[in-house]
Amino acid sequence: MEKLTKRSVQVDRSPMTISERAYLPSILKGLGITLGHILKKKATVSYPEEKRPFSPVFRGLHILNRDEEGKERCTACGLCALACPAEAITMEAAERKAGEEHLYREEKYAAKYEINMLRCIFCGYCEEACPKDAIYLTETIMPSNYNRQSFIYKKEDLLIPDPKKQG
Repeated sequence: MEKLTKRSVQVDRSPMTISERAYLPSILKGLGITLGHILKKKATVSYPEEKRPFSPVFRGLHILNRDEEGKERCTACGLCALACPAEAITMEAAERKAGEEHLYREEKYAAKYEINMLRCIFCGYCEEACPKDAIYLTETIMPSNYNRQSFIYKKEDLLIPDPKKQG
């Protein structure tokens, strides 16, 4: 009968020699490989003590930006929420009241702004869609936690501190 493929190999069934039966050459070969790996540089990083370098295009936690005067840049246009493929961003718009001109740039602002980081895929589409450069992704790693509610970042968590109040 003709074989379908030419990949089959005839197995050598000859009896083993004394050195092969003792497995000594195989054991020494395995020890040599192990010693070679011990002497090489470690591939792991001891995380809290040393941090590994990230790529220049790494995308981490989101930040809501302020302008030079300390006013919020977000005008609640909703383009970031529309651009998000994971639907991780929710927002509610509100009208600026009299006396709040020092807080917001435009007449409309985001009264509620939330990002569900469990849904976020860190694609950066929200950053690209924003016409006011209000949201951007930093190089900060998202911290771990045991509570699901702590992964829903609200506007207060995302907004950078006011430079005028810090100074």
